[in-house]
Amino acid sequence: MAIAEGRVFNFEDEKAIRTDFLETFDYNGHPQFIEYKTNEFSCVCPFSGLPDFGTLIIHYIPSSKIVELKSLKYYIISYRNVGLYQEAVTNKLFEDLKQLLASTYLKITTIYNTRGGIDATCTLEHGKK
Repeated sequence: MAIAEGRVFNFEDEKAIRTDFLETFDYNGHPQFIEYKTNEFSCVCPFSGLPDFGTLIIHYIPSSKIVELKSLKYYIISYRNVGLYQEAVTNKLFEDLKQLLASTYLKITTIYNTRGGIDATCTLEHGKK
């Protein structure tokens, strides 16, 4: 089993992610493709305790609900001190938003800053555009 070298910072587990922050409002318009993007996403590597910074891109086509942006920002910020591997983060974002929106199409992409000379991009997609 590998053990992190150097200093290790404390971080929280997945329970600290605040899905209760997420709010929606009703939508009954034409189907439209919505994209939200932020380069201010961060979480923590559970191996080293060091921060992972990256870009989060959310694509969806609403069926009857739209996520309220301020609530989305607070939800995203709640990942800041949570220790999860990058792939698990992408999965958690996807599952939470899929349950919240019940949209006809959802795609979550996380593009992490280079670490150790390796670029990582994780994508989950459900439904048809």
